[in-house]
Amino acid sequence: MADYLITGSHGQLGTELSRLFDTKGIDYVGYDSNEMDITNRELVMNTIKEVHPKVIFHCAAFTAVDAAEDEKREINWKVNVDGTKNVADAAAAVGAKLVYISTDYVFDGNNLGEYQVDDTPNPKNEYGRAKLAGEQAVEEALDDYYIIRTSWVFGQYGHNFVFTMLKLSETHDKLTVVDDQVGRPTWTKTLAEFMLHLVQTKATFGMYQLSNEGQCSWYEFAQEILKNKSVEVSPVTSEQYPQKAYRPRHSVMSLQKAKDTGFKIITWKEALGRFELKVQ
Repeated sequence: MADYLITGSHGQLGTELSRLFDTKGIDYVGYDSNEMDITNRELVMNTIKEVHPKVIFHCAAFTAVDAAEDEKREINWKVNVDGTKNVADAAAAVGAKLVYISTDYVFDGNNLGEYQVDDTPNPKNEYGRAKLAGEQAVEEALDDYYIIRTSWVFGQYGHNFVFTMLKLSETHDKLTVVDDQVGRPTWTKTLAEFMLHLVQTKATFGMYQLSNEGQCSWYEFAQEILKNKSVEVSPVTSEQYPQKAYRPRHSVMSLQKAKDTGFKIITWKEALGRFELKVQ
């Protein structure tokens, strides 16, 4: 028995959330994919019924966006849709609340303003389509849920853009980064704190959007990451840096609903500074 259960507990966000709970002395159990494969419906049902948590933090996901377009399309759907449905149905069976992490990729990126939580989704890649279907599976199974859309996630415990840039700077004098895709970076620590905040403050159930304050292009993000490194960063267009999966060009989501809960959101530059100091 435990009050909280984390799926994907060894992933980038799941590890961050586990560390947060550890520091606060919060009782929880965590499962990675080897311990509880969320695509195994019977296993998920039996495990969650045995633990009987009050809240499930669903961090398990398939996040290889480009691979999801072709060779990993089936596993993308199996994990992000079927697996999420299994977790949501199990939560309903034991009367648990569910916190599900979604993505800005449910939007097409054609909005020049901020996407509101009730704007109509229009995903343009397979990962976004699967995460949207995961949202719908949660909404169909439960009334007591929090769906949190986030974007451009970086953190201490997994592969991400910040680590990629820092590693490339060790072996390259010049780097090129796209400057026509704009969004909001998100520190996993900020996201984990918000997930817990929603539950502990008994915020209104429903859809939320959470990233760090401010916005930038990937090029501007890279510049900030590498500002103390002896490497030249040059901007290129998305056409000059083709990728399998479509990336939204203007993926800025409104944070107002999250702020209205009383949660304080630091800027992405402040978050990046704290993160880099932590990992150095």
